[in-house]
Amino acid sequence: MNIKKVKALGLSSGGLDSILAGIFLREQGIYVEWVSFETPFFSAKKAKKASEIVRIPLIIKNITKQYIKMLKNPACGYGKHINPCMDCHAFMFAQAGEMMTQKGFDFLFSGEVAGQRPMSQTKSALRYVEKKSGFDGYILRPLSAKILPETIPEKKGWIKKDNMLNFYGRSRKPQIQLAKTFNITDYPAPAGGCLLTDKGFSDRLKDLFAHQKEYEEREFHLLKHGRHIRIDEKIKIIVGRDQKDNENILSLYSKQKDILIQMKDIPGPVGLAVNGGTKEEIKTAAGICASYCNKIKQGEAVDAVINSFDQTYTIDGVYQVKKTPI
Repeated sequence: MNIKKVKALGLSSGGLDSILAGIFLREQGIYVEWVSFETPFFSAKKAKKASEIVRIPLIIKNITKQYIKMLKNPACGYGKHINPCMDCHAFMFAQAGEMMTQKGFDFLFSGEVAGQRPMSQTKSALRYVEKKSGFDGYILRPLSAKILPETIPEKKGWIKKDNMLNFYGRSRKPQIQLAKTFNITDYPAPAGGCLLTDKGFSDRLKDLFAHQKEYEEREFHLLKHGRHIRIDEKIKIIVGRDQKDNENILSLYSKQKDILIQMKDIPGPVGLAVNGGTKEEIKTAAGICASYCNKIKQGEAVDAVINSFDQTYTIDGVYQVKKTPI
C-alpha cells in the first residue's frame, strides 16, 4: 500500500528560526520546501544561502505589485515607521497559501516563536495573521506549536503535537541549543532585514507616496541610494554620496524618464531628476549637485552637463544651491 508523503511549504527569511523549523519538520518525515518573497524592501538573499546550507528547496517570488497595495493601507496600521508587520505576515501567508493549493502541499509553516516580538508575534497577533491570511488552521509554527491552538495538520495526524516544541519569549538560548543538535553553525544574526523598519528609508517612502499616485519598482530601489532632495511638489533630485552611490543610481537611471546631471570636467556626485523636470527646475537641481561637489569653492560658478531624454546640453554658470535632504 502506498502511503502519501505529507508535504509542507514554509516561509523562509533565511534566519535561524526559519532554518530550525524546516529541519525540524524534515526530521519528522515531512517533505519540506521553502518560499521566500522579494520586494525592494526585503530580499531572498539570506534564504538562498540557508537553502544551500541545509538543502531545502527554495521558491523565490517577487510580490512587489501586490505588496504595495497592502502597504499603502494596512488594516492594523504601521509599527514605529512604515512597517505593517502583522498585515505583512498575513499577506505573505495568503500568497503562500495560494501556492500550497496550486502545488499540492498539505500545510504551511514558519519559524515564528510566540512572544519573540512584542507586536507581531504575540499569541493574539499570530491568530490575527492566520485568520487574515485566509488559511486559518493550515499554518503550523513548530517551534511553539505545543503552546498554540491545534492546527489542521495536527488534527489530521500529519504531525504529532507531542513531537512539537514549546519555545516562547525573546531568549535565543533554546534556538541556539537546537541548532547545535542539528549541527547548524552557519546562520545570520537575528537582525531585521526589512527596510520598512528604517527611519530614513521610511521617510523617503512616505514622501514618494505623498507626491505620486503611480510608481515603478526601480523608484523604490532608488530610495536606498544617495541624498533625496525635493525641489517642489513635482520634482525630486537624487544626489550620489560617493562612487558606489553614483554607480547604483546610474544602474537605475531611465533614459526615457529621468534627467541625469553631472558637473562638466569636475569629478563629483551624479544627480538624477526622477521623472524629469522643467529647464528652470533642472538648473536648480544642478546647483544642488554642485553644492555637494568638494572640488567647487563656495560662490564659484561651474558648468553642468545635462542628459535630458534624447539630448545632451550644458548649463553654463551654475551656482551652489543648498537644500535639506528628506
